[in-house]
Amino acid sequence: MRFLHTSDWHLGRRFHGEDLIPAQRAFLEHLHDTARTEDVDAILVAGDIYDRAIPSLDAVRLFNHALHQLADLDVPIVMISGNHDSAHRLGIGSGLLARAGVHLRTDPATCDVPVLLQDADGPVAVYGVPYLEPSMVRAHLDAEAASHRAVLTAALDRIRADVTNHQPPGTRSVVLAHAFVTSGTGQPEECDERQESTSERDISVGGVAHVGAAVFTGIDYVALGHLHGPQRVTDHIHYSGSPLAYSFSEAAHTKSFTLADLLPDTAPVLTHRPCPVPRPLERLTGLFDDLLTNPTYEPLKDAWLEVTLADTAWPYEAMARLRRRFPRTVSLKHQPALSLAFNVAGHSTC
Repeated sequence: MRFLHTSDWHLGRRFHGEDLIPAQRAFLEHLHDTARTEDVDAILVAGDIYDRAIPSLDAVRLFNHALHQLADLDVPIVMISGNHDSAHRLGIGSGLLARAGVHLRTDPATCDVPVLLQDADGPVAVYGVPYLEPSMVRAHLDAEAASHRAVLTAALDRIRADVTNHQPPGTRSVVLAHAFVTSGTGQPEECDERQESTSERDISVGGVAHVGAAVFTGIDYVALGHLHGPQRVTDHIHYSGSPLAYSFSEAAHTKSFTLADLLPDTAPVLTHRPCPVPRPLERLTGLFDDLLTNPTYEPLKDAWLEVTLADTAWPYEAMARLRRRFPRTVSLKHQPALSLAFNVAGHSTC
């Protein structure tokens, strides 16, 4: 069975004041076309559909358009709410949408109610675990404590019980979740400095921010959202990453979504498909006059730029003059060359 796994759309988000709705529309068109041409059996969206609990009208219109397009593919779609979403608002109409094959899981009470699929290798049960705020869902899930580990453990215990007690023998299981999950070493196995992102909202309120992969023991594929870089936690647990870069900390990410082929008695086979890049992101550091005149930087004239000036003094009308060469300069910082040298040497700049 082939799944298309995506997450962290953050519809309605702006990038340093720039409207990202056109870029998000292009991504969703690409997602629809890929789902059709790759003959996927289901689409998994692992949270943070919107960027805000109360999304803009443009974001709602785009989501509505995307739902209609994806529903026309006539394949099941399973979505969960993330920590940026309002679970109650996103879940409105979920019963009616389910009739069209769009299964919204925003209520923790339904985390053990699967979407049941079937292929030549047998049944597959897909469970959606929405973002769980520990202090709000502990009682509903009978969790041992108000922590991320405890509430996720309680949710997964319910899911494993459903697979064991209510599904046919040999049923494969898929879980969507929105959380910071580690391999047990403290971070996802392929999470390096390039994959970190300052645009991922902290979810540590209510307990320890991350949970170990052991919470998902026995699940055949775990489709995660929250971290914006595509990365592996274990052979069975993966982040698809966000479709667009939402901060300069993500400039080095290769944005993609994941095709996951679920096979019997083996780890899923994953293929990453790149997302359209509306405009490259770059970080530049240098002396002001060099940035204005050096032909090396000419290819960056249409990129979104974060510029750090190394001049001793702040240049006159720095942003206005930079934007004459680089119109998409959206962030300007100042770190004099002496401070940069100290940082490289490992000394304090205080």
